[in-house]
Amino acid sequence: MEKGLVRTKSVSNVRVKNGVKYLPIFIMLCIFAFLLLAPLIWMCLGSFKTDTEVMQYPPKFFPVANALAENWRRVLSSIDFLNLTKNTVIYAVGCTIPGMFVNALAGYAFARFEFKGKNVLFLLFLATMMIPFQVIMVPLYLEVYYLGWLNTFWGLIIPKVASAYWIFLCRSAFQGLPKDLEDAARIDGMREFGIFWKIMLPLIRPAMITVFLLSINNCWNDLLWPLLVSSATDMRTLSNGLAMFIGDRTSEYSLAFTAATVSMLPMLVLYIFGQKYFVAGQATSGIKG
Repeated sequence: MEKGLVRTKSVSNVRVKNGVKYLPIFIMLCIFAFLLLAPLIWMCLGSFKTDTEVMQYPPKFFPVANALAENWRRVLSSIDFLNLTKNTVIYAVGCTIPGMFVNALAGYAFARFEFKGKNVLFLLFLATMMIPFQVIMVPLYLEVYYLGWLNTFWGLIIPKVASAYWIFLCRSAFQGLPKDLEDAARIDGMREFGIFWKIMLPLIRPAMITVFLLSINNCWNDLLWPLLVSSATDMRTLSNGLAMFIGDRTSEYSLAFTAATVSMLPMLVLYIFGQKYFVAGQATSGIKG
């Protein structure tokens, strides 16, 4: 009995010492978390405010009156929110689902096959990651223009399907798998695509979910590319629609906060449900590179 009490006291003492030791780190993490979340909280609270409350000085963190219903009425009367959401969903899903397949195939080829010039070609792929999008957006726009894809989903989606970063991530994930799996499948008579589709691809599910989450989030929040190739009103995405509330002469911040809060919710829900796979995918994809 006495040994049990001594052991309990020693464990509690260790916990107290560890708590005191890591207290400064915990405080710093809380400060960083607040700095990251404060703009989002301000945006969400701004959706309940009027323009006067948003712009008043000194600013008030919490709204005085709930103007959410009025803000939503003005948002729906100012922009076609449902059409913007539909276009954004088509753009995000259209880039993400084909991109997962294409980039996984390329990553599998770089990871498991040997062919002449493989390393040089892969380095060229990685080099494209160093080029800002602003450098290549004019050549991409000209390609879309000459193909007749302006103001179409083809022009929005096709240039965004392949990505050097997703290829690199998939390659790293495939390199972490043992070669014995595909050797056994070849002995059983399975073809190369069957090995990729039925054996190797399911084993890197965390990495693929990471690709899905990051890709769909990037497309959902993309402003520049849809703004370039979709000038027609019925082809605008949510990011383009939200930009309409902020102009040179008039700025309706409360409406922009309201629409931005709602547009953020789908990505927030996706990340909450896929967080476990996202962390696992980032960890396993860095085992080999």
